[in-house]
Amino acid sequence: MTVDRSTEILTTEQAPTALVPELEHRPGRWIANWDAENKEQWEAAGRSIAKRNLYWSIFAEFLGFVVWQLWSIVVVQLPAAGFKFDTNQIFWLISIPSLVGATLRIPYTFMVPRFGGRNWTIVSALLLLIPTAGLALCVSNPGTPFGVMLLVAGLAGFGGGNFASSMANITFFYPAREKGWALGLNAAGGNLGAAVAQLVVPIAVTVLAAGTVNLPMAGLIWIPLILVAAFGAWKYMNNLTSAKGDVAGSIAALKEPHLWVMAFLYIGTFGSFIGFSGVFPKLIKDYFPAFSSMHLGAVVLSLAFLGPLVGSLARPYGGRMADRMGGARMTVTAFAAMAVITLTMIWTLPLKNFWLFLVLFLFLFTASGFGNGATYRMIPVIFATSSRAALSGAKPAETARLAASSLGLISAIGAYGGFVIPQVLNASSASGSYTPAFYGFVGAYVLMLIVCWACYLRKANRNAMGHI
Repeated sequence: MTVDRSTEILTTEQAPTALVPELEHRPGRWIANWDAENKEQWEAAGRSIAKRNLYWSIFAEFLGFVVWQLWSIVVVQLPAAGFKFDTNQIFWLISIPSLVGATLRIPYTFMVPRFGGRNWTIVSALLLLIPTAGLALCVSNPGTPFGVMLLVAGLAGFGGGNFASSMANITFFYPAREKGWALGLNAAGGNLGAAVAQLVVPIAVTVLAAGTVNLPMAGLIWIPLILVAAFGAWKYMNNLTSAKGDVAGSIAALKEPHLWVMAFLYIGTFGSFIGFSGVFPKLIKDYFPAFSSMHLGAVVLSLAFLGPLVGSLARPYGGRMADRMGGARMTVTAFAAMAVITLTMIWTLPLKNFWLFLVLFLFLFTASGFGNGATYRMIPVIFATSSRAALSGAKPAETARLAASSLGLISAIGAYGGFVIPQVLNASSASGSYTPAFYGFVGAYVLMLIVCWACYLRKANRNAMGHI
């Protein structure tokens, strides 16, 4: 007698196992069948794999921000090393890394699906060796032509591009319910690189150089860490076969008016953070030339790290407060605070009080950090409730896809603020003062406040859009 097993029913113990897609580990540290939304797979193996990739991603992105900010610190030491560049050239050396980095963020977003998150992290980390070694070579010779210096400074933009690929990679690893926290850690860890660079580099090139200005140290000290990051990515990170690019989603997002509104606002928040991070050491040097002794000057310039530090730490709290108050309200509040703080700084400059200047700039960085978190919180809500796709009846998955694409594009556009702010200050310096530039920033913050209020807080819009 034969038994027909075609209709056998799985037991209760067997059924859940059958429903869990088994991870397939392939050569080159590729993983197939990844499904972070499957709770059983996530708890069994996914969480530990995702954490390991997140930690190495943070480290690599952290070094990217370090390299991105190196020239903003080095330029203030160039005269002491024998370089004879004028103010216009100095500001170009500060701003060109931001211009290149912001531009690279767009193609970097699509590198993870094309090459794999692990593979591209290795490549993007090793690319940082070029600007660090190049910087060391350039600044070792005061006769280096300005054009060569500008080219090597532009290569530091590799570090700025890393943010986009790192964020895209971590997005694929985490489920929606934990994505916000993971991306927040990844972004904050990267942003802290700007603060650490501004703390370490002035000390490394002066205090640790035994009474001389050893500018090549600004690049050389990071090379071992870059090699560690590349090795760690090679040894411990993974590629996901499920990571797919979304060029069509990015093109669709570009047609959404809200993308351009939010990009404009993000230039004011993140653009201010990265722009002022770049110029803060030079502003300290120019406004307070009395700190002229080498060691004292190094210590004072190292205090510039506090700006990026408080701005980075404020970012997640801005997002959390936006969850409670609404992102638009927090963004309007941030712009109002930035305008008032900037005006106060302008009006108190005649006092020539360094500590007052420092405290006011730290408040400005803090307000920009809160604004960063608030504007990022607004984007998915706007696309889910008020975008053209949402109003035409698109499914939540489609609006989420557009929001994800918009986040990458907005982060790239916002980073251009790192180029705009130094160049505005550069233009203003032709008049013999930075004050006109700061009044211009105040005007921009007021305009952004009005745009945010008109688009997302005005009563008619609030009734249509809800709690953004």
